[in-house]
Amino acid sequence: MRNIVAASLFILLSLTPVSTAVVQSRAIDWEKEKTEILKHYRALVQINTSPPGNETKAVEYLKQVLDAEGIPSRTFALDPGRANLVARLKGNGSKRPLLILAHTDVVGVQMEKWPVDPFGAVMKDGYIWGRGTIDDKDKLVTMLMTMVLMKRSGAALDRDLIFLAESGEEADPAGVGINFMVNQHFDEIDAEFALTEGGGAKLENGRVTALQVGTTEKVPRRARLVATGTSGHGSVPRIDNAVVHLGAAVGKIGAWETPMHLNETTRVYFDRLASISPPDKAARYKALMDPQRAKQVQRYFAENEPATYSMLRTSIVPTMLKAGVGANVIPSEAEATLDIRALPGEDIDEFYGEMKRVIGDPAVKIVPIPATRPEAPPSQLDTEMYRVLEQVTRKMYPGSVVLPAMSTGASDMAQLRAKGIQSYGIGPAVTEEDRLQYGAHSDVERLLESSLYRFVEFTWNAVSEVAVKK
Repeated sequence: MRNIVAASLFILLSLTPVSTAVVQSRAIDWEKEKTEILKHYRALVQINTSPPGNETKAVEYLKQVLDAEGIPSRTFALDPGRANLVARLKGNGSKRPLLILAHTDVVGVQMEKWPVDPFGAVMKDGYIWGRGTIDDKDKLVTMLMTMVLMKRSGAALDRDLIFLAESGEEADPAGVGINFMVNQHFDEIDAEFALTEGGGAKLENGRVTALQVGTTEKVPRRARLVATGTSGHGSVPRIDNAVVHLGAAVGKIGAWETPMHLNETTRVYFDRLASISPPDKAARYKALMDPQRAKQVQRYFAENEPATYSMLRTSIVPTMLKAGVGANVIPSEAEATLDIRALPGEDIDEFYGEMKRVIGDPAVKIVPIPATRPEAPPSQLDTEMYRVLEQVTRKMYPGSVVLPAMSTGASDMAQLRAKGIQSYGIGPAVTEEDRLQYGAHSDVERLLESSLYRFVEFTWNAVSEVAVKK
């Protein structure tokens, strides 16, 4: 792969205008399309696809819409209740296909946390509220509308346009979603490029200032800490109490600051971020490049910007504890689950070895949890798709900057990148407050109605530029 920094500088200097494929989008009356976009979006949010999924219900809705437009689609299901859908608009084959995808499942809800019905798609204060409004039914309706509008436009395509609505992205121990499609039906979704979740635009004072495009992501490498000791009556203290040993181990892991490491994506990310940030923030981002100042600024990020802190290292977060059967019983075993998100290229066996040294207790074992996502190389910044995302951003959001980003979470782009598909994460514009308090996996989700419409338009422009015959 070409040097990402060099490629990024080339891209920044490029003044290539957006071609007639995007100009074609002016024929779409985006004000008129709002009604249909909102209708499908609310309908999809109102379909409860929380665990165990029930994604087939969403697929049935999508298929009905596609059938009405004359867009051929097929369903593929390992579990009848958790189907995947693939739709395809044929091109002339002069270029390899473009895959646009979104997942139909959502995370669970705690009803008492919601001020509105989480599956009501309630419209309030300029927002649409509901589980999945950010993760991932905004992308789902966007990809659906892109297919529908492309078909209606009658545009000739240089490449096939494939839409995948997939199940089980949030939790897929049975492999019903992307793993099933990649392992058993890859010919249906094989493509040169893919667009899906994993990015987003930053909204400040009503203006988009930056677009983050996901080009790589950390790798889930979870593990359990298992402490063993002698069981007994709670009235008799024991020095080999498994709960005590586990608690000490979790405390050591929590206090362990794993080494900082910048990769090519994060170096470009922080360099560009510094160029558009106020002086105080810019100084902190630049300090990361300076070994003499990096340690101090990392502490600031740990306390004030934990997501930024996580981008700098392989992270470990204790998330679950399990021990005991009664208040008067000393258990013989206690365990903690660790959510480890490894930087791309991390030698995980070596990392586990260092973790064992940090814990320093033979009574505590590290038990790796089998990985469900592969490690994959970052997507390149010198491709047609990435250049188009920059061009469309300049057109729709003058003065903003595109930031290649490494997600601290995980997406199904990992499986696609591992198969050689250059995959890019995009998303709608949100404020910092909404990202932190109402974003993906938060107690409550919401999305600005205006951001939904602009995201559909952005995606349509990008897809048109890459897929429509020039």
